[in-house]
Amino acid sequence: MDFIQPAPELANPYRDDRVLRSWLARALPDAVHRAIAADLDALGAEAVRAWRHARERSPRAPVLTQWDAWGRRIDRIELTPVWQEGAAMAARYGFVAAGHEPTHGVHARSDQFLRVYLWHVASEFYTCPLAMSDGAATALKAAGAQALVERALPRLLSRDPATLWLSGQWMTETAGGSDVARTGTVARRDGDGAWRLHGRKWFSSAVVGDMALALALARPEGAPDALALFYVESRDAAGCWNGIRIDRLKDKLGTRELPTAEIHLEGTRAELVGDAAHGVRLIAPVLNVTRTWNAVCALATMRRCLALAVDYAAKRQVFGAALAEQPLHRATLAGLAASFEAAFHLVFHVVALLGRVEHGDDADRDLLRVLTPLAKLWTGKLAVAIASETCEAFGGAGYIENTGIPQLLRDAQVYPIWEGTTNVLALDTLRALGAVGFAPLRRGAEALLGEAGADPHGVLATLVEAEHWLGRHASDRDLLQASARPLAFTLARTFAAALLARHAAWAHGQGDRRPAAALQLFAADGLSRLGAPDMDAIGLLADNRG
Repeated sequence: MDFIQPAPELANPYRDDRVLRSWLARALPDAVHRAIAADLDALGAEAVRAWRHARERSPRAPVLTQWDAWGRRIDRIELTPVWQEGAAMAARYGFVAAGHEPTHGVHARSDQFLRVYLWHVASEFYTCPLAMSDGAATALKAAGAQALVERALPRLLSRDPATLWLSGQWMTETAGGSDVARTGTVARRDGDGAWRLHGRKWFSSAVVGDMALALALARPEGAPDALALFYVESRDAAGCWNGIRIDRLKDKLGTRELPTAEIHLEGTRAELVGDAAHGVRLIAPVLNVTRTWNAVCALATMRRCLALAVDYAAKRQVFGAALAEQPLHRATLAGLAASFEAAFHLVFHVVALLGRVEHGDDADRDLLRVLTPLAKLWTGKLAVAIASETCEAFGGAGYIENTGIPQLLRDAQVYPIWEGTTNVLALDTLRALGAVGFAPLRRGAEALLGEAGADPHGVLATLVEAEHWLGRHASDRDLLQASARPLAFTLARTFAAALLARHAAWAHGQGDRRPAAALQLFAADGLSRLGAPDMDAIGLLADNRG
């Protein structure tokens, strides 16, 4: 009889995720943990159910129907079954609402993002419009747009699927992606004084949203140097598109269940948010929130990859023993697990800081400003690396589409792209350091290592070295920008190590040596990625044509 390899299985990730449960025991008050435990357990069960269901069905993608049978333009998008259930899941578990509700105070964001972490991979990237909804709610509150707050927030934060709104984020254009200064969309006033938007948005995720704090950036006509932020409800009172034409859905490498569209705005009615000259400043709170969502979702993908790879290794027999017993494979999985554990602590530290800052703790504001782009850029790249190693860990099965393993890699590739590419985030880190200095990072790491009681891996020395490196080269703009990526990776890895050291010391007191082992492996791979870039070599090879 032919041998049939058992497929990998998932356990409930809330119960089975050691890193998550250890963090919960240390970082959350018992009362908060008890209050949310039932929802976290249910979401873990949902993740398992969705994984099993996905293996039994053919992949689905949204379908755009532009015309009805009689030639009328309708631009109707048919969503996947999981997306059709998305509003009910989001409302029931408060994937956006929990972060804004007063129930758990400074821990509201931790509560919210724990839920997102457990549900994201099962959601088919329904988390994308939820992230933008969260960003829209945050931006409206920050802008003090009271009338829009009163209209939109009850729907963006609704716990009733019948009234829940999703938001889009309409910034990317053909001339400018991250370079929003090249935005070509124009805002004109019509006869009754209302704003109307005219332009093309080239990459509009979740265009099915009911409104878009579109985060439609547009130039008010007559003010070519201004870039304003507009609130757009995508449909009018009759339920028809609000001057929006959907040209096509994007054919993407991954996130295929997510309806991403090219659209034209043809007199789309909009409302100005705040000062017309400060649209980019007003949109900044959106990016801080959506970058945190990106990092949490990247973590969720890493965890799913590792869970499947570990389960498969326990079942797969090679050379007379389980794959999990082979020393090299064990070392490979352990190294991936150590990186994931360090990343987990960095991301959920950013989440905790966000919660504290939103509740008035200005002492953490500068550290949050630096760590947010660092967490996003590092976890984006790490998710791709771990997903790639996961495909390899399954051998040929990892290259077969209907095992579900290749999809993890295809989907992971979006994390370094959404909400700013790695290079964009690295340059943003330089701007953050220029604005708030190095002191928040150094003080934060010193406090963490003080709690740890030791620094055997040279965490603080690496951070000080990076600070001195930055000071020596601060006047050389080209060299500094060319080195922004290795500097950012160094800072992310070093601060993550400090967090892991703090947690390892606490866990040791609980009789758990595994966080200390994770720190040992993580630090052994080297914390610093800094070097002296050869600008002449860069000049010779950057344009390597002919």
